[in-house]
Amino acid sequence: MSKVYILGGAQTDFERNWKKEGKNMVALLKEAIADGFANAEITLDDVRELNKDNRVACFVGNFIAEKYTEQGHLGAFLTEVDPAFYGVPSARYEAACASSSVAIDAAQTKIMSGEYDLAIVVGWELMKTVDSKLGGDFLGRAAYYKKEGEGIDLPFPKLFGKLADETLKKYPQLDEKRYMDALARISVINYENAKRNPLAQTRKWFMSFEQASTRGTDTNPLVGGKLAVSDCSQVTDGAAVVVLCSEKFIEEHGIKGKPIIKGYGHRVAPMLFDKKMSDNAESMYILPWTRQAVLDAFRRSGLTVDDIDCFETHDCFTSSEYAAISSFGITEPGKEYEAIENGTIAFGGSKPINASGGLIGCGHPVGASGARMFLDLYKQVTGQAGAYQVKGVKNAMMLNIGGSATTNYVFIVGEDK
Repeated sequence: MSKVYILGGAQTDFERNWKKEGKNMVALLKEAIADGFANAEITLDDVRELNKDNRVACFVGNFIAEKYTEQGHLGAFLTEVDPAFYGVPSARYEAACASSSVAIDAAQTKIMSGEYDLAIVVGWELMKTVDSKLGGDFLGRAAYYKKEGEGIDLPFPKLFGKLADETLKKYPQLDEKRYMDALARISVINYENAKRNPLAQTRKWFMSFEQASTRGTDTNPLVGGKLAVSDCSQVTDGAAVVVLCSEKFIEEHGIKGKPIIKGYGHRVAPMLFDKKMSDNAESMYILPWTRQAVLDAFRRSGLTVDDIDCFETHDCFTSSEYAAISSFGITEPGKEYEAIENGTIAFGGSKPINASGGLIGCGHPVGASGARMFLDLYKQVTGQAGAYQVKGVKNAMMLNIGGSATTNYVFIVGEDK
């Protein structure tokens, strides 16, 4: 199978509120694609030329624009960006918060099979079109809505609060205070990392360990079980674009030094959270299908955790990042706190997680998060991450989940060596 190269891409500033700016989804897409093309050094004329021979396609990741913006048929909406997209194959891909990872997977598959030579992946979501209560209800569709979301205020904080409870239950040797303090430190790390990222939503925000560890107060109210506001990712407007290409495209244009997709994993767990927990009874891992997706990516790449220099993970809540630490293989399951307490996952640690700030710090426009994480892997491997660049990155790994870790996507990006 052909190698899949990454030419580049871009994300919008996740601090922005597009509704307040009076701008809609077309404006968002136009800006993201213009910036993504500029970084990848391709043009709309390239799209026109390649489309003559059916060598280019577009892949759009979005979760639930039908609710947030009253619009479906999102693949076709790229024709509103520019006439260059007339005739270009384009479709929308959806898997809740892993929607743009599905789009990346579809794009890489088409390139690997020789169908297309250029693939444009666009992940996006506009979430600030409604209030937080209604938005939380919309997001409940990423769970089993009739059983886990309907009529429940903010269902996902409650589900990931249950993950915190189940983690303590699964690992009885884990002291509750130690665990909750570890979650607070995850929050602090991500907020600190976000301050280095000029496109992060919370780059001007404040978070300290005292604030994050003092839950159930006026300034840090509980939102789901043991979890408080400091444990949550953000409601975010934004888009991310990633441009992939074939070996043939690389050779035709004499392009050098671009990284490749080295491995991927894709596994789906039971839809209902309670069934996930019963499913893990025979496993050491709280989320065994998440761990399996990581193992699949390692198998396909021929790499191990020792080869990975930095990670981006799906910290929709601190409890999900905690579970990711052992899923990546950084620690044994049940001992994730060790990598937090000893600084392993901090920005200057040996296995830094979420140098970008993650979903808690950078932001979480749900349909864009997979593409944004993937773009940050590209930035790290190519040394383009600026103030949040991790030193000496040759290989980087991401975990993007949809629902309550129902859809699990892992990608490894690395130097073409």
